[in-house]
Amino acid sequence: MSRRHAENTAHIIQDPRWAQVEARDPAADGRFCYGVITTGVYCRPSCPSRRARPEHVRFYDSAAAAEAAGFRPCRRCRPEQADPGGRQALVTALCRHIEQADHIPTLAELAAWTGLSPGHLQRLFKAGTGLSPRAYAQALRAERVRRALAREQSVTGAIFEAGYGAGSRFYEEADRLLGMTPGRYRAGGAGTEIRFAVGQCSLGAILVAMSDKGICAILLGEDAETLLRELQERFPAARLSGGEAGFEQWVARVVGLVECPRQGLELPLDIRGTVFQQRVWQALRQIPAGETISYAELARRIGQPRAVRAVAGACAANALAVAIPCHRVVRTDGGLSGYRWGIARKRQLLAREAEEESGD
Repeated sequence: MSRRHAENTAHIIQDPRWAQVEARDPAADGRFCYGVITTGVYCRPSCPSRRARPEHVRFYDSAAAAEAAGFRPCRRCRPEQADPGGRQALVTALCRHIEQADHIPTLAELAAWTGLSPGHLQRLFKAGTGLSPRAYAQALRAERVRRALAREQSVTGAIFEAGYGAGSRFYEEADRLLGMTPGRYRAGGAGTEIRFAVGQCSLGAILVAMSDKGICAILLGEDAETLLRELQERFPAARLSGGEAGFEQWVARVVGLVECPRQGLELPLDIRGTVFQQRVWQALRQIPAGETISYAELARRIGQPRAVRAVAGACAANALAVAIPCHRVVRTDGGLSGYRWGIARKRQLLAREAEEESGD
Protein backbone atom coordinates (compact mmCIF):
# COMPACT_ATOMS: atom_id res chain seq x y z
CA MET A 1 0.00 0.00 0.00
CA SER A 2 1.40 3.41 -0.98
CA ARG A 3 1.94 6.09 1.62
CA ARG A 4 -0.70 8.31 0.05
CA HIS A 5 -3.15 5.41 -0.05
CA ALA A 6 -2.53 4.65 3.61
CA GLU A 7 -2.98 8.31 4.58
CA ASN A 8 -6.31 8.47 2.74
CA THR A 9 -7.51 5.28 4.47
CA ALA A 10 -6.50 6.65 7.87
CA HIS A 11 -8.25 9.94 7.12
CA ILE A 12 -11.52 8.18 6.32
CA ILE A 13 -11.35 5.92 9.38
CA GLN A 14 -10.74 8.89 11.65
CA ASP A 15 -13.72 10.77 10.22
CA PRO A 16 -16.66 10.37 12.68
CA ARG A 17 -18.95 9.76 9.72
CA TRP A 18 -17.15 6.48 9.00
CA ALA A 19 -18.24 5.10 12.39
CA GLN A 20 -21.84 5.92 11.47
CA VAL A 21 -21.44 4.13 8.15
CA GLU A 22 -19.97 1.10 9.91
CA ALA A 23 -22.88 1.11 12.36
CA ARG A 24 -25.39 1.68 9.53
CA ASP A 25 -26.81 4.40 11.78
CA PRO A 26 -30.25 5.53 10.54
CA ALA A 27 -29.97 8.68 12.66
CA ALA A 28 -27.25 9.86 10.26
CA ASP A 29 -29.48 9.56 7.18
CA GLY A 30 -30.10 12.95 5.65
CA ARG A 31 -27.02 14.45 7.28
CA PHE A 32 -24.58 13.14 4.66
CA CYS A 33 -24.12 10.41 2.08
CA TYR A 34 -21.05 8.55 0.84
CA GLY A 35 -19.82 7.54 -2.60
CA VAL A 36 -17.82 4.41 -3.45
CA ILE A 37 -15.24 5.10 -6.16
CA THR A 38 -14.98 1.44 -7.23
CA THR A 39 -18.69 1.18 -8.07
CA GLY A 40 -19.59 4.79 -8.88
CA VAL A 41 -22.58 4.53 -6.50
CA TYR A 42 -23.47 6.74 -3.54
CA CYS A 43 -25.47 5.59 -0.49
CA ARG A 44 -27.12 6.79 2.69
CA PRO A 45 -25.27 5.86 5.94
CA SER A 46 -27.80 3.16 6.86
CA CYS A 47 -27.54 1.37 3.50
CA PRO A 48 -27.78 -2.44 4.00
CA SER A 49 -25.49 -3.17 1.05
CA ARG A 50 -22.09 -4.77 1.57
CA ARG A 51 -19.86 -2.23 3.28
CA ALA A 52 -17.18 -0.63 1.12
CA ARG A 53 -13.54 -0.49 2.12
CA PRO A 54 -12.73 2.87 3.74
CA GLU A 55 -10.09 3.82 1.18
CA HIS A 56 -12.77 3.66 -1.53
CA VAL A 57 -15.21 5.97 0.30
CA ARG A 58 -15.83 9.67 -0.25
CA PHE A 59 -18.22 11.73 1.91
CA TYR A 60 -20.69 14.33 0.61
CA ASP A 61 -23.04 16.68 2.41
CA SER A 62 -25.95 15.97 0.09
CA ALA A 63 -27.20 13.74 -2.70
CA ALA A 64 -26.83 16.67 -5.10
CA ALA A 65 -23.15 17.01 -4.20
CA ALA A 66 -22.56 13.28 -4.72
CA GLU A 67 -24.24 13.36 -8.12
CA ALA A 68 -22.28 16.46 -9.09
CA ALA A 69 -19.15 14.43 -8.37
CA GLY A 70 -20.31 11.77 -10.83
CA PHE A 71 -21.90 9.18 -8.54
CA ARG A 72 -25.30 7.58 -9.19
CA PRO A 73 -27.82 6.71 -6.44
CA CYS A 74 -27.86 3.25 -4.87
CA ARG A 75 -30.91 1.23 -5.90
CA ARG A 76 -31.23 -0.37 -2.47
CA CYS A 77 -31.21 2.60 -0.09
CA ARG A 78 -32.39 5.26 -2.60
CA PRO A 79 -30.36 8.13 -1.08
CA GLU A 80 -31.87 10.68 -3.47
CA GLN A 81 -35.27 10.23 -1.79
CA ALA A 82 -36.18 11.98 1.46
CA ASP A 83 -36.89 8.78 3.38
CA PRO A 84 -37.64 5.60 1.39
CA GLY A 85 -38.38 3.64 4.54
CA GLY A 86 -35.15 4.10 6.49
CA ARG A 87 -35.48 6.27 9.55
CA GLN A 88 -39.26 6.45 9.52
CA ALA A 89 -39.60 2.69 9.11
CA LEU A 90 -37.46 2.23 12.20
CA VAL A 91 -39.52 4.78 14.16
CA THR A 92 -42.71 2.99 13.10
CA ALA A 93 -41.23 -0.35 14.20
CA LEU A 94 -40.28 1.17 17.55
CA CYS A 95 -43.82 2.47 18.04
CA ARG A 96 -45.25 -0.99 17.36
CA HIS A 97 -42.70 -2.55 19.74
CA ILE A 98 -43.64 -0.11 22.52
CA GLU A 99 -47.35 -0.70 21.90
CA GLN A 100 -46.96 -4.48 22.22
CA ALA A 101 -44.69 -4.40 25.29
CA ASP A 102 -46.22 -5.50 28.63
CA HIS A 103 -44.34 -2.71 30.41
CA ILE A 104 -42.86 0.70 29.54
CA PRO A 105 -39.52 -0.20 27.90
CA THR A 106 -36.47 1.68 29.09
CA LEU A 107 -34.32 3.59 26.63
CA ALA A 108 -31.56 1.01 27.18
CA GLU A 109 -33.95 -1.84 26.31
CA LEU A 110 -35.05 -0.11 23.11
CA ALA A 111 -31.44 0.66 22.19
CA ALA A 112 -30.52 -3.00 22.63
CA TRP A 113 -33.51 -4.05 20.51
CA THR A 114 -32.51 -1.77 17.62
CA GLY A 115 -28.74 -1.98 17.93
CA LEU A 116 -28.51 1.83 18.16
CA SER A 117 -26.94 3.87 20.92
CA PRO A 118 -29.46 5.32 23.42
CA GLY A 119 -28.62 8.87 22.37
CA HIS A 120 -29.12 8.21 18.66
CA LEU A 121 -32.34 6.33 19.30
CA GLN A 122 -33.73 9.15 21.46
CA ARG A 123 -33.00 11.78 18.80
CA LEU A 124 -34.33 9.60 15.99
CA PHE A 125 -37.59 8.78 17.79
CA LYS A 126 -38.25 12.35 18.88
CA ALA A 127 -37.57 13.66 15.38
CA GLY A 128 -40.12 11.21 13.97
CA THR A 129 -42.88 11.50 16.58
CA GLY A 130 -42.33 14.72 18.53
CA LEU A 131 -42.19 12.67 21.75
CA SER A 132 -39.48 10.76 23.58
CA PRO A 133 -39.96 6.96 23.67
CA ARG A 134 -40.94 7.17 27.35
CA ALA A 135 -43.44 10.00 26.78
CA TYR A 136 -44.94 8.03 23.88
CA ALA A 137 -45.28 4.92 26.05
CA GLN A 138 -46.84 6.89 28.90
CA ALA A 139 -49.34 8.60 26.58
CA LEU A 140 -50.23 5.22 25.09
CA ARG A 141 -50.82 3.75 28.55
CA ALA A 142 -52.95 6.74 29.53
CA GLU A 143 -55.10 6.22 26.44
CA ARG A 144 -55.54 2.52 27.28
CA VAL A 145 -56.52 3.38 30.84
CA ARG A 146 -59.16 5.86 29.69
CA ARG A 147 -60.65 3.36 27.24
CA ALA A 148 -60.62 0.57 29.80
CA LEU A 149 -62.33 2.71 32.45
CA ALA A 150 -65.02 3.60 29.92
CA ARG A 151 -65.72 -0.09 29.13
CA GLU A 152 -65.20 -1.93 32.40
CA GLN A 153 -67.75 -1.96 35.20
CA SER A 154 -65.05 -2.02 37.87
CA VAL A 155 -61.79 -0.14 38.28
CA THR A 156 -60.05 -3.47 39.00
CA GLY A 157 -61.16 -4.86 35.64
CA ALA A 158 -59.91 -1.72 33.91
CA ILE A 159 -56.53 -2.05 35.63
CA PHE A 160 -55.86 -5.48 34.16
CA GLU A 161 -57.33 -4.65 30.75
CA ALA A 162 -54.95 -1.70 30.51
CA GLY A 163 -52.00 -4.05 31.01
CA TYR A 164 -51.12 -3.49 34.65
CA GLY A 165 -50.01 -6.57 36.53
CA ALA A 166 -50.71 -5.02 39.92
CA GLY A 167 -53.19 -2.48 41.18
CA SER A 168 -50.59 -0.71 43.30
CA ARG A 169 -48.59 0.33 40.21
CA PHE A 170 -51.72 1.64 38.54
CA TYR A 171 -52.72 3.81 41.50
CA GLU A 172 -49.18 5.22 41.65
CA GLU A 173 -49.61 6.49 38.07
CA ALA A 174 -53.38 7.13 37.92
CA ASP A 175 -53.32 10.79 38.92
CA ARG A 176 -50.60 11.62 36.39
CA LEU A 177 -52.26 9.59 33.61
CA LEU A 178 -55.82 10.80 34.14
CA GLY A 179 -55.37 14.12 35.91
CA MET A 180 -57.65 12.81 38.70
CA THR A 181 -58.47 9.64 40.60
CA PRO A 182 -59.92 6.69 38.62
CA GLY A 183 -63.24 7.05 40.45
CA ARG A 184 -63.55 10.70 39.51
CA TYR A 185 -62.60 9.97 35.92
CA ARG A 186 -65.32 7.33 35.57
CA ALA A 187 -67.79 9.83 37.00
CA GLY A 188 -66.89 12.31 34.26
CA GLY A 189 -64.53 14.32 36.40
CA ALA A 190 -66.96 14.67 39.27
CA GLY A 191 -65.37 16.54 42.15
CA THR A 192 -62.56 17.95 40.02
CA GLU A 193 -62.29 21.70 40.40
CA ILE A 194 -61.59 23.83 37.36
CA ARG A 195 -61.10 27.55 37.82
CA PHE A 196 -61.84 29.89 34.94
CA ALA A 197 -62.11 33.52 33.97
CA VAL A 198 -63.30 35.35 30.88
CA GLY A 199 -61.62 38.39 29.40
CA GLN A 200 -61.49 40.37 26.18
CA CYS A 201 -58.83 40.54 23.48
CA SER A 202 -58.61 41.77 19.90
CA LEU A 203 -60.18 38.47 18.76
CA GLY A 204 -63.24 38.84 20.98
CA ALA A 205 -64.04 37.03 24.20
CA ILE A 206 -61.43 34.67 25.64
CA LEU A 207 -61.87 32.07 28.38
CA VAL A 208 -58.94 30.59 30.28
CA ALA A 209 -59.55 27.53 32.47
CA MET A 210 -57.12 25.80 34.81
CA SER A 211 -57.08 22.50 36.70
CA ASP A 212 -54.61 21.72 39.46
CA LYS A 213 -52.31 20.39 36.69
CA GLY A 214 -52.24 23.52 34.56
CA ILE A 215 -54.21 25.44 31.95
CA CYS A 216 -56.66 22.98 30.40
CA ALA A 217 -58.62 25.25 28.05
CA ILE A 218 -58.14 28.50 26.14
CA LEU A 219 -61.32 29.23 24.22
CA LEU A 220 -62.18 32.08 21.83
CA GLY A 221 -65.62 33.30 20.89
CA GLU A 222 -68.15 36.06 20.65
CA ASP A 223 -69.41 36.17 24.23
CA ALA A 224 -68.75 34.78 27.71
CA GLU A 225 -71.95 32.72 27.86
CA THR A 226 -71.09 30.71 24.76
CA LEU A 227 -67.57 30.05 26.00
CA LEU A 228 -68.82 28.92 29.40
CA ARG A 229 -71.21 26.44 27.74
CA GLU A 230 -68.31 25.05 25.73
CA LEU A 231 -66.27 24.63 28.92
CA GLN A 232 -69.19 22.85 30.64
CA GLU A 233 -69.54 20.48 27.69
CA ARG A 234 -65.85 19.67 27.83
CA PHE A 235 -65.89 18.98 31.60
CA PRO A 236 -69.52 17.95 32.22
CA ALA A 237 -69.11 16.69 35.80
CA ALA A 238 -66.32 18.94 37.04
CA ARG A 239 -66.89 21.69 39.59
CA LEU A 240 -66.40 24.98 37.76
CA SER A 241 -65.58 28.06 39.76
CA GLY A 242 -64.75 31.61 38.80
CA GLY A 243 -61.08 32.33 39.30
CA GLU A 244 -60.14 34.48 42.26
CA ALA A 245 -58.53 37.89 41.80
CA GLY A 246 -55.06 36.43 41.38
CA PHE A 247 -56.30 34.22 38.54
CA GLU A 248 -56.63 37.23 36.27
CA GLN A 249 -52.86 37.15 35.76
CA TRP A 250 -53.24 33.94 33.75
CA VAL A 251 -55.85 35.54 31.50
CA ALA A 252 -53.58 38.58 31.05
CA ARG A 253 -50.63 36.37 30.05
CA VAL A 254 -52.71 34.47 27.50
CA VAL A 255 -54.12 37.71 26.09
CA GLY A 256 -50.55 38.95 25.80
CA LEU A 257 -49.71 35.92 23.67
CA VAL A 258 -52.69 36.62 21.40
CA GLU A 259 -51.60 40.22 20.91
CA CYS A 260 -47.85 39.52 20.62
CA PRO A 261 -47.41 35.90 19.45
CA ARG A 262 -43.64 36.05 19.14
CA GLN A 263 -43.14 36.75 22.84
CA GLY A 264 -43.69 33.06 23.61
CA LEU A 265 -45.72 31.58 26.42
CA GLU A 266 -44.27 29.81 29.46
CA LEU A 267 -47.35 28.42 31.17
CA PRO A 268 -48.15 25.08 32.82
CA LEU A 269 -50.46 23.24 30.42
CA ASP A 270 -52.79 20.36 31.26
CA ILE A 271 -52.84 18.70 27.84
CA ARG A 272 -55.27 15.79 27.56
CA GLY A 273 -55.63 13.74 24.40
CA THR A 274 -54.89 10.47 22.67
CA VAL A 275 -51.36 9.44 21.73
CA PHE A 276 -51.99 10.57 18.16
CA GLN A 277 -53.42 13.93 19.21
CA GLN A 278 -50.49 14.58 21.53
CA ARG A 279 -48.03 13.84 18.72
CA VAL A 280 -49.84 16.32 16.47
CA TRP A 281 -50.05 18.96 19.21
CA GLN A 282 -46.37 18.55 20.08
CA ALA A 283 -45.45 19.06 16.42
CA LEU A 284 -47.69 22.16 16.31
CA ARG A 285 -45.84 23.69 19.26
CA GLN A 286 -42.59 23.41 17.29
CA ILE A 287 -43.84 25.66 14.45
CA PRO A 288 -42.32 29.13 15.01
CA ALA A 289 -44.53 32.22 15.00
CA GLY A 290 -44.65 33.72 11.51
CA GLU A 291 -44.41 30.34 9.77
CA THR A 292 -47.09 28.03 8.40
CA ILE A 293 -47.11 24.45 7.19
CA SER A 294 -49.68 22.33 5.37
CA TYR A 295 -51.70 19.52 6.91
CA ALA A 296 -49.81 17.12 4.63
CA GLU A 297 -46.45 18.40 5.90
CA LEU A 298 -47.64 18.12 9.50
CA ALA A 299 -48.64 14.51 8.84
CA ARG A 300 -45.17 13.83 7.43
CA ARG A 301 -43.52 15.43 10.46
CA ILE A 302 -45.20 13.01 12.84
CA GLY A 303 -44.27 10.09 10.58
CA GLN A 304 -47.76 9.34 9.24
CA PRO A 305 -47.95 10.93 5.77
CA ARG A 306 -51.25 9.24 4.93
CA ALA A 307 -53.03 10.51 8.04
CA VAL A 308 -53.80 14.00 6.71
CA ARG A 309 -57.49 13.86 7.67
CA ALA A 310 -56.67 12.53 11.13
CA VAL A 311 -54.15 15.35 11.57
CA ALA A 312 -56.84 17.87 10.62
CA GLY A 313 -59.14 16.21 13.18
CA ALA A 314 -56.50 16.53 15.90
CA CYS A 315 -56.10 20.22 15.06
CA ALA A 316 -59.87 20.67 15.35
CA ALA A 317 -59.88 18.89 18.74
CA ASN A 318 -57.33 21.31 20.20
CA ALA A 319 -58.85 23.22 23.12
CA LEU A 320 -55.79 25.35 23.87
CA ALA A 321 -56.04 28.14 21.31
CA VAL A 322 -52.77 29.93 20.50
CA ALA A 323 -50.80 27.96 23.13
CA ILE A 324 -51.04 25.00 20.74
CA PRO A 325 -50.91 27.00 17.48
CA CYS A 326 -53.15 25.00 15.16
CA HIS A 327 -53.84 28.29 13.32
CA ARG A 328 -50.39 27.89 11.68
CA VAL A 329 -51.59 24.93 9.59
CA VAL A 330 -52.96 25.75 6.14
CA ARG A 331 -53.99 23.94 2.98
CA THR A 332 -51.31 22.73 0.57
CA ASP A 333 -52.07 25.65 -1.74
CA GLY A 334 -51.60 28.08 1.15
CA GLY A 335 -55.30 28.78 1.54
CA LEU A 336 -57.00 28.92 4.94
CA SER A 337 -59.19 26.00 5.92
CA GLY A 338 -61.30 25.27 8.99
CA TYR A 339 -60.39 26.70 12.38
CA ARG A 340 -62.25 25.80 15.56
CA TRP A 341 -62.70 29.47 16.43
CA GLY A 342 -63.42 30.79 12.94
CA ILE A 343 -61.46 31.54 9.77
CA ALA A 344 -61.52 35.27 10.50
CA ARG A 345 -59.62 34.75 13.76
CA LYS A 346 -57.16 32.44 12.04
CA ARG A 347 -56.51 35.09 9.40
CA GLN A 348 -55.99 37.76 12.07
CA LEU A 349 -53.53 35.62 14.02
CA LEU A 350 -51.47 34.81 10.94
CA ALA A 351 -51.50 38.42 9.75
CA ARG A 352 -50.33 39.60 13.18
CA GLU A 353 -47.48 37.07 13.24
CA ALA A 354 -46.47 38.04 9.70
CA GLU A 355 -46.37 41.72 10.71
CA GLU A 356 -44.17 40.92 13.70
CA GLU A 357 -41.87 38.88 11.46
CA SER A 358 -41.48 41.72 8.93
CA GLY A 359 -40.89 44.20 11.72
CA ASP A 360 -37.80 42.37 13.05
